[in-house]
Amino acid sequence: MDMIINLLLTIVGFIVLIKSADFFVDGAASFARNVKIPTLIVGLTIVSFGTSAPELAISFSSHIAGNGDMLMGNVVGSNISNILVILGIAIIIMPFNIPRDAIGKEIPILFLITVGASILLLDNVFDPSQVNSLSRADGIMLIVLFSIFVYYLITIMLRARDGTEVEEEPKFKLPKSVLFTVAGLLGVIFAADLVVDNVTDIAEAIGISQKIIAVTIVSIGTSLPELVTVVVAAKKGENSMALGSIVGSNIFNTCIVLGLPIAILGEISTTTFGYVDALFMLVAVGLLEIFSVTDRSLKRIEGVFLIGIYVLYAAYVFMQ
Repeated sequence: MDMIINLLLTIVGFIVLIKSADFFVDGAASFARNVKIPTLIVGLTIVSFGTSAPELAISFSSHIAGNGDMLMGNVVGSNISNILVILGIAIIIMPFNIPRDAIGKEIPILFLITVGASILLLDNVFDPSQVNSLSRADGIMLIVLFSIFVYYLITIMLRARDGTEVEEEPKFKLPKSVLFTVAGLLGVIFAADLVVDNVTDIAEAIGISQKIIAVTIVSIGTSLPELVTVVVAAKKGENSMALGSIVGSNIFNTCIVLGLPIAILGEISTTTFGYVDALFMLVAVGLLEIFSVTDRSLKRIEGVFLIGIYVLYAAYVFMQ
């Protein structure tokens, strides 16, 4: 009986998730056009930061519990799965073109931030006697990098508002746009949590191990908001928002989800995350850049390739 209830709640969760994402994307796109800013910026900020809220909560709770491995796994796993799994699945479902600005600026910025965070973490590579860790100073440095990124976004928004070209008329007036954006985001986060909780209960009931549940259901489940948002945005032709939500989410994860708890609560160390994990993060961003500059589009075959790389990473995790 409990499993039937879990299954029904899972179905309800997916229905609410998809509908909420629909409201969220319409509201965010309409908001951008009302205030005359590019939808790419909305994707890099409102959409990406909002869908990363679950990861931020997990990071603080992990640090408070003294679990540095969980905190690092939350960020590293999310960054890798965002590109290799979430974007991979999204472009298999709905291939889309890439906006020129994202190719020239935002993706390289993400790559540089990922390189910087990896250097800060990998103490063991430079001194084998050291344990990989991030100090409060490292956390502050990540927040500074994020502040520079936000300043860059503000300059783009100001230039866009001074311009005369408007993409198209907004679907809703400003108040309704804000309402749809906020309500849609809350619905996406609530529904994703409902799906993850009930699928986890079903998996436990049929005897699937906690490790497999953690690596698959929980890690990918916390990225459900990004997945549904990207697919819905791409289907609606909001390609800038679709890509911006992934790029912005990874920047937010690296600088804030990782940096803010450390800056506030102090140093964390990890014995299970090292250069291989950092390498896969860099490979994921590097592949996104390569696929972007070839013909300014993401194709289904490239989505399959991204998922294939994730399978290699998952195999490495299981073999540790």
